[in-house]
Amino acid sequence: MTDSNEAQNPTTDTRRREESPARLKRPLIRLAKACGVSTSYIDQLGAYVEIRDEVLVAVLASLGVEASNPAAISKSLLETECRQREQLVPPTVLAIVGKPNVVPLRCSADALVALTLALEDGSAYAGDLHANLRVHKDADFGEQLELTLPDDLPIGYHTLNVQVGGVQRRATVIVAPPRIELPEAVRQRQRWGWMVQMYSVRSAESWGIGDYGDLKRLAGDAGEKSHADFMLINPIHAGAPVPPLQPSPYLPESRRFLNVTYIRPQDIPEYAALDDEARARVEALHASVAAANDSAEPMDINASWDAKRQALWTIFTAAPRSEEREAAFAAFKREAGPDLDAFATWCLAFEVWGAPWEERSWFYRTDKTSPQVARLVREHRDMFEFQRWLQWIADEQVAAAQQAAKDAGMALGLMQDMAVGVHSLGADVWWSPERFADGVTVGAPPDFYNQLGQDWGQPPFSPQYLERTGYQVYREMVHNMFAHAGALRIDHVLGLFRLWWIPRGRTARDGAYVTYNHEVMLSILAIEATRANGVVIGEDLGTVPEYVSKILAEHGVLGTAVEWFSRVDNSPNAGDPYAPPEDYRKYALASVTTHDLPPTAGYLKLEHVDLREQLDLLNEPAEQFRAEVQAEIDQMLALLVSRGYLPQEVADGLKAACAPDAGDAETADREALIQRVVEAMHVMLLDAPSVLVQAALVDGVGEHRTQNQPGTSWEYPNWRVPLADETGRVVHTDEVFDLPRVQSLAAALNR
Repeated sequence: MTDSNEAQNPTTDTRRREESPARLKRPLIRLAKACGVSTSYIDQLGAYVEIRDEVLVAVLASLGVEASNPAAISKSLLETECRQREQLVPPTVLAIVGKPNVVPLRCSADALVALTLALEDGSAYAGDLHANLRVHKDADFGEQLELTLPDDLPIGYHTLNVQVGGVQRRATVIVAPPRIELPEAVRQRQRWGWMVQMYSVRSAESWGIGDYGDLKRLAGDAGEKSHADFMLINPIHAGAPVPPLQPSPYLPESRRFLNVTYIRPQDIPEYAALDDEARARVEALHASVAAANDSAEPMDINASWDAKRQALWTIFTAAPRSEEREAAFAAFKREAGPDLDAFATWCLAFEVWGAPWEERSWFYRTDKTSPQVARLVREHRDMFEFQRWLQWIADEQVAAAQQAAKDAGMALGLMQDMAVGVHSLGADVWWSPERFADGVTVGAPPDFYNQLGQDWGQPPFSPQYLERTGYQVYREMVHNMFAHAGALRIDHVLGLFRLWWIPRGRTARDGAYVTYNHEVMLSILAIEATRANGVVIGEDLGTVPEYVSKILAEHGVLGTAVEWFSRVDNSPNAGDPYAPPEDYRKYALASVTTHDLPPTAGYLKLEHVDLREQLDLLNEPAEQFRAEVQAEIDQMLALLVSRGYLPQEVADGLKAACAPDAGDAETADREALIQRVVEAMHVMLLDAPSVLVQAALVDGVGEHRTQNQPGTSWEYPNWRVPLADETGRVVHTDEVFDLPRVQSLAAALNR
């Protein structure tokens, strides 16, 4: 389909940087841009790429904009322009404290306007808004009115009502601080903490996987015994209610609620009130999976949840709640609101009607208005209430873990991790499909590391829905995560600015970037972080435009720096020199590694090379990849030696001990050498200006195995590898911070 005589072949050109005047005049291009759809982009290699017409048409369709032929394009373009022209007041208004904030009103200068402003706490603004009305001459709209918002509005979310004649409109006024100020404890000095895959660390009380009880002990011990100031954990968003479970914490069913598979039944107050028979049932269920706590083999998350869920049902049905506890449960349900009922209903349908993965499942045949859904809840009220109860218990146990962290002296406590999106068949999409763009998923265009691009299978938020509703769903999600955390990490923070939308039925190559109002979303983060006295970290690794990092810094959002990725001049070439620590950003979370890389011990032994070769994940000869990784290691060792963090003899000894032809005698002290290098890499971080420094617990205990291997799903036990030391022995929760190796790394970081 074309709307001009211009050829419609996709363009990739390293010389061009922008679209031609002829292309910019085309109605389809104008329509796409008016709807926030980028019609071209610059790829990782600096090449200019134009988005094909058919892709733009499909992406526009997902936004509810018809563009299938020239007539439809003209009609949609006219409607879009008219909508913007006739909008009395924007549905979302952003106001920054300390700056003049003007709201345009699309009405004539002599119109009789009635204004009221309801504050977030429900009270009415007492000032005279009408005194702030002014006439503004607009080049496109002529003389219009504009409202200058008063400068005494508190930060938060308020509601502006505007009435002109018989037309009344409402706008959400988001009043935010200009940036997220660092908490006093972080301003005082650099703070460090641990990164933990919490499911991997278990104790005798665990049910085969790490749980919130383990997290409480880990956070407390980390603060008390290692003097860490935060603990970054894997996402704990909600998953499926019954097996089979999706192991990836980055593909949740809902980001609004918590993962209940991490609940520890024994820590529920009502557990102590069980009668002997009920307690015996729970103990027998625990015994059926407890032996797995001592196994270094991949965890059976389904067996664990199957047993634990039965135990939780026993506690829910057999243990009475006191009046005080019943009141607390009722208060939780009121505060959680309709979204809790929506999630509980989805869980109930999943359990009674079966998993929604089939093409003709209930997911596609029912919605929140369906009579059979209402009947399902009526007929299974106890199971519905059970799902709401589980969320309450999970909320209590996460709160207890954060309290333990703070009681142990941590400056920040838990650092929660926000996934990019949700499962396309999850609770959020089923109950509230209007929140999401239809017919597209999120991913990434082709780049150096993924030559076919990536499709993450997650539907994106609709920018129009967010704008129309004052970003309420995003506000609530951020607020709930900060309720029990001192810091928030945002995976793929570029998603606040733009996301790569892939139309259904197309490959990841055939997508387009759709823009979001990053100023509003960053301001919401600023409000919630300020209220929590917390920190926000944006994962800005990989191909991120320069302007993104600049804007994040201006808003007080920390970036991410990883030693293995930090080369001089940001070179992508393996073997190029690594940047010295003083070149790192101040406003950043600096670390040696990430959850998508092998532990440093495994990296230094090149174990990930063997793993990728075994899994057929290489797009180059294994020996070439091995040489590139070895070049990276050589450059890292050279930097450590040259800056005095590591003796030359240790670097030489490590290379000899890790060589393919190394004999038993040469490898006997390999682990001691690896530990020296690991500690040197972390000590180097302390000389960076970065305000936060992070150590991975796998590096502390000497673990070799990769937690997550990108490019795989079931070919590798991603997110199911239990924590073990350098010998392969399981490390339990209560011994982690007493291990000499962990104590040694902590001492190095506390120098």
